[in-house]
Amino acid sequence: MLVVMQAGATTSQIEHVLAAIESLQLTPHPLPGATRMAIGITGNTAAVDSGTIEVLDGVKECIRVTKPFKLASREMHPADTVVPLPTGSIGPGNFTLIAGPCSVENEAMIQQTAEFLLENGVYLLRAGAFKPRTSPYTFQGMGIEGLEIMKRVRARTGIGIVTELMDTENADAVEEAADIIQIGTRNMQNFALLKRVGRARKPVLLKRGMSATLEEWLMAAEYVMAGGNYQVILCERGVRTFSDHSRNTLDLSVIPPCKALSHLPVMVDPSHGTGRRAYVPPMAMASLAAGADGLLLEIHPTPDKAMSDGAQSLDFPAFKKLLDQLRQAASIFGRRL
Repeated sequence: MLVVMQAGATTSQIEHVLAAIESLQLTPHPLPGATRMAIGITGNTAAVDSGTIEVLDGVKECIRVTKPFKLASREMHPADTVVPLPTGSIGPGNFTLIAGPCSVENEAMIQQTAEFLLENGVYLLRAGAFKPRTSPYTFQGMGIEGLEIMKRVRARTGIGIVTELMDTENADAVEEAADIIQIGTRNMQNFALLKRVGRARKPVLLKRGMSATLEEWLMAAEYVMAGGNYQVILCERGVRTFSDHSRNTLDLSVIPPCKALSHLPVMVDPSHGTGRRAYVPPMAMASLAAGADGLLLEIHPTPDKAMSDGAQSLDFPAFKKLLDQLRQAASIFGRRL
């Protein structure tokens, strides 16, 4: 249910409504708007009696939310969400790029990549300290040492850090190191992990599970938001199908219905979506045209020597060429790169 307050509702009236909702053993979620306050209600297993709330001072109306993903739904939050960052924001009007190597391999490479990105107007660096790999015998990442490397590079350059959290054990360390916490495809329905980042103070980049429907994806976002963290960014990274011409099937068709159902920003990872560097630039351009809010891209100074995912990583000249193409196309769609 969504409680819509009157335009002139006072702070004391809003606090009284919040307390009344809590007295019903429900969870209120204040949602400030441009002209009035709204309050989302979660935690109910049956219909809420709106009559007990509509009579409270300052309440304009109560609206039933029909979607199972309530906080992520446009029914509860009609306006697009903007996720603020130290280096800008992710949301309407912007087309944000996050780029970097699959893994932290050494400090010199992360420093080199950060400097290259900043020189080219990209302010968010992605790199994995903990790597979920199909084989237990492949490179698993540098762990805490990798996080320390990224913290030092951020301190020297000011670049924002995006890195993956794989388990609750390392949540505090990742939250300290990251400007955006990534939840990978294999953990999209790791509910303990989703609840933990729901208590985090940093934005969460939630990748779509490799076999997840749109509703399952949005319900995973709901877990994070139900914990009080409303700074969720969705990321399409390809789903598993019968096709074998690419690593995954990059489902750009999910973007328009996702935008219709949810107010959350949607990014696209064409690197994992295709698995082949030659396919990354055209699918990156297609993501812009499809209405995505940005891209998550893998780049590396020497992709053929990368310790993980080199086949899908662009080298610096290829990334710079793509960046020029995106800048030219962005203005056509009324976006700022």
